[in-house]
Amino acid sequence: MRGRYPTAPREETADDVHGVRVPDPYRWLEDDTSPQTQRWVEEQDVLYQQFRATLPDTDRWRAELTARTAHDYRGTPRARGRRLFFEHRAAGADLPVLMVREGDVDRPLVDVSGLDPGGRMVLDAWEPSLEGERLAFQVSRDGTEESLLYVLDVATGRTVDGPVDRIRRSSVGWLPGGESFYYVARLPSGHGPGGGHYHRRVYLHKVGADRDSDILVFGDGQAMTRFFTVGMSPDGRWLVVTATTGTAPDTEVYLADLTASSPERPDLRLVMAGARTRLHLAPGTDPDGSMWLRTDHGAPRRRILSCRPSTPERWRELIPERGDAVLDHFAVLDGPELDRPVAVVGWIRHAAAEITVHDLVDGNQVGAIELPGTGMVSAFSVRPEPGHEMWFSYTDFTTPPRVLRFDARTGLTTPWWTATGGSDVVTTQESYPSADVTVRLFLISRTGRPDRPRPVILTGYGGFGISMAPAYSPQAAAWVEAGGVVAIAGLRGGGEEGEQWHRAGRGNLKQNTFDDFHAAGDHLVARGWTTRSMLGTLGGSNGGLLVAAAVTQRPRAYAAVVCMSPLLDMVRYHLSGLGPSWVPEYGSVDDEDQAQTLLAYSPYHHVTPATAFPPVLLTVSDGDTRVDPAHARKMCAALQHGSTGGQVLFRLDRGVGHGSRALSRTVALQSDCLAFLAANLGLTAP
Repeated sequence: MRGRYPTAPREETADDVHGVRVPDPYRWLEDDTSPQTQRWVEEQDVLYQQFRATLPDTDRWRAELTARTAHDYRGTPRARGRRLFFEHRAAGADLPVLMVREGDVDRPLVDVSGLDPGGRMVLDAWEPSLEGERLAFQVSRDGTEESLLYVLDVATGRTVDGPVDRIRRSSVGWLPGGESFYYVARLPSGHGPGGGHYHRRVYLHKVGADRDSDILVFGDGQAMTRFFTVGMSPDGRWLVVTATTGTAPDTEVYLADLTASSPERPDLRLVMAGARTRLHLAPGTDPDGSMWLRTDHGAPRRRILSCRPSTPERWRELIPERGDAVLDHFAVLDGPELDRPVAVVGWIRHAAAEITVHDLVDGNQVGAIELPGTGMVSAFSVRPEPGHEMWFSYTDFTTPPRVLRFDARTGLTTPWWTATGGSDVVTTQESYPSADVTVRLFLISRTGRPDRPRPVILTGYGGFGISMAPAYSPQAAAWVEAGGVVAIAGLRGGGEEGEQWHRAGRGNLKQNTFDDFHAAGDHLVARGWTTRSMLGTLGGSNGGLLVAAAVTQRPRAYAAVVCMSPLLDMVRYHLSGLGPSWVPEYGSVDDEDQAQTLLAYSPYHHVTPATAFPPVLLTVSDGDTRVDPAHARKMCAALQHGSTGGQVLFRLDRGVGHGSRALSRTVALQSDCLAFLAANLGLTAP
């Protein structure tokens, strides 16, 4: 069924981009407060609901996903003092609860469902104090990711501080004793141009004090898009601050010895700049002790350097770069019960995780941690004091996340917590050529081979150095159980093969990402996995840009498109949401050369009238503060005007945002996307 589209007047609005007139006929849809835009959105919602009612299997897809997500979830624990802190979501629950374990007893600390039975509040972040006596946690409502920070007493569960506002998922660095902590917050409103997401600074807060008395300790006078993180060494002696400009792939790392300068005025000194770098410190480190840098300085696939806090410029290489894998995680285990201290290193080899164990003195490999399959692991969690144990989570395309515990005394890895459920689908990996590079593609299927052409969902990301790692996907499992195939491409722009791979799909080289995606579709058809009439695409955020660029460049190559929370107007993307922080990734039309690149692929500007585009579903959330829903509104209007092909639909979620949301809201969105793709690719729900 194709309903009549809502009226969307085309206006003569245009931008002058270095002497080139760039039409923007739907500029009026950027104003979400105008009655005209609100009426258009309401009419689009009516159209979408009418279309959804015609789909034969929508409820079956939702039931299938509900069943596949009805399992317990438990996150990696953080050890502090005698306590373990972790998130737990019981089967059937919508949101996780933050728990604490003392001895053999688990009890809830923060249950946002109790704070907001409507399910519109989420737990954004949390950090126990060094001793485990207090906990800072952050919550936000309606998907805005605008957090409020509270502090509670762990023993009693009583809130002792908060709310502290102007925060967006800030890191927290506790001082010893749990009376003060460092955090990152925005300046008060009116202190600088650029909207409410920027002008961040590092502050010191005393528990129970008025936040207006918080002390600004770092970032004064720095640029609008400077972002910071804070952290403390496990013993609370060293303050670590990192600074980046937006999403630029360069980090400045600063270090202060709080025994040599006051917490109110820490003497922060630059350790390293010009590379992606993370600093690691062990408890008890003095100025002439050892610290470690996980960095891509001189090593696009990263390596570990060792140096002294007093002379960080005099480093030596401890663990070298590998030519076949990207170094991802690092942890030190140096408890007195060990014969020798060791470093545990996580690698990504063609998007799949590996873990090795090394002598901490000479860097030689002394062991490895065997993983259950081809999957991904979380960051490593160790005790703040010298110890021998480490926790991490593991998941793959067929396995819900489980938590494993590694004991460096014995070299054994044992389950700390194991989820029920999973899937019997088969995961394989293939390589295919794209221009002058080889790209890798995960395939999730019933048989592991192209037995006959099947409906395929092709997805990818290809941006910001983020890898498409193997993680459990009930959505993929449901599609495969119904007889389809899911393909996940590790495109240039991502981090699957290191920083060079990222830079090869960034800025003026962004077209490489789209070429890799087109080549993936060609490969799937040539190998017999699918046909053009059964090849659909799905992508979100930067992945939404990906699939929209793909379909505007090659509209006949894809049979259906789901474009989720996308950025699509690359001329004006930097004027809303978190857009200004993405200029290091995409470039800006303020630069003439970069403007030519952006205009060459900007999906909104390449909706050619009278083109038979395939069916397209654009999904957005009204609480999205990262990518303005105006992108999808304008693209929808352009496609509805210009396409002579399939149905173009707009799905709006209310009271949620770009990131975390209640599980039932995730299931509702994903099942609608599967129903749309299945109806257009010829698949029946399982």
